[in-house]
Amino acid sequence: MYGDLDCIDDLFNEIIDYVVINIDGEVVSSKNSVNKPKAFLSGYFNPLHSGHQILASVAEHELNFQVYFELAISSIGKSVLTHDELTKRIMQFNGVAPLVLTNADMFYKKAILFNGVTFVVGWDTAVRIIDPVYYSGDIVEMHSKLRSIMDANCRFLVAGRLHGDHFYTLDNMNVPKEFEDMFISVPEDKFRIDLSSTDLRKN
Repeated sequence: MYGDLDCIDDLFNEIIDYVVINIDGEVVSSKNSVNKPKAFLSGYFNPLHSGHQILASVAEHELNFQVYFELAISSIGKSVLTHDELTKRIMQFNGVAPLVLTNADMFYKKAILFNGVTFVVGWDTAVRIIDPVYYSGDIVEMHSKLRSIMDANCRFLVAGRLHGDHFYTLDNMNVPKEFEDMFISVPEDKFRIDLSSTDLRKN
């Protein structure tokens, strides 16, 4: 069972930047955190499913260090989680995997908090990261934010994703040349699971 979750109120009130919940239930706020995660898989986890867990395991093998899960209490294009909703999401990880909670709704904000981290993402998320639409349609702003991620020594490990009838990978993305080295691919023969949270909710 998890330890004291009162610091989540401090996260909602932006008193602290993030909370780390270790697999053994230990809860550590950013004020007391010593060792930051080196990699994490970000998502909304509604619900957490086997595809997330398998991808994290594959990423750990590729990167040679532990992958945490990261859940932001707000995310672009999604509603802000209530305290009760956040608690339900957290409980999915009880005894399963370590979890990071943040207020960072975009990857450049996550990069500021976790210098040098590797973000494990699916193809659909990676596409959004290099889409000006998610930067108010401003391509200059997009490049600026990507540059801030690069300056923070962060990178993206991209897993393929089924979209329609086609399985898309990093090879199907038009990453701006300046940022190509920030994106690395998970080979399809190491990870391919055609499962999504959306489909699970429908079922």
